Amino acid sequence: MPRISAATVAEHRAAQERALLDAAHELLQETSEAPTMAEVAVRAGLSRPSVYQYFDSRQDLLQALVRDIFPRWTERVTGAMADAPTEADRILAYATANVDLVAEGAHAVGAALAALAPGAELDEQATRMHRQLQEPLIATLTDLGVADAESVAEMINAVVHAGTRMLESGQTVAQVHAHLKTLLGPFAAERQAAEAGR
Repeated sequence: MPRISAATVAEHRAAQERALLDAAHELLQETSEAPTMAEVAVRAGLSRPSVYQYFDSRQDLLQALVRDIFPRWTERVTGAMADAPTEADRILAYATANVDLVAEGAHAVGAALAALAPGAELDEQATRMHRQLQEPLIATLTDLGVADAESVAEMINAVVHAGTRMLESGQTVAQVHAHLKTLLGPFAAERQAAEAGR
């Protein structure tokens, strides 16, 4: 039986899995490419065969990484929206929080997984996650009386995606934030005024 470094085997396994996920995330942030199992093992300080005790393949590891990161992504976005001073300000908070996460490398995980294993199953997972992430934005737009909130949310996400491409082409986070404020600031202000006039 392998030596364990925690109080129980379950805790040891959880710690090893956490180390592998953290190692894979670090490598993705550094290279924007899906790391090999050997690279992840070296970064985590484990032997290559031990990685396969936790993940069957690179795709399996990356899918686990997406499942690990997505709740934290959602929490960051919803937290930023909750901290916004007004309901209308939540719109810009949603966009800037998403751009910040992309700048920090979280988006690289999904991109690497898509490049490694394109397919319908992955597209369905991405669609489901994007839908879940959009829900607080749609709720905010609905509360602000925006007609067809879902379509407007899609347009806001298109702006966020454009911001992502700007980051990838070399613009700074501050520059992209300024662009988002230029586009979404007047819309948020108009919604805030309309809400105040109700």
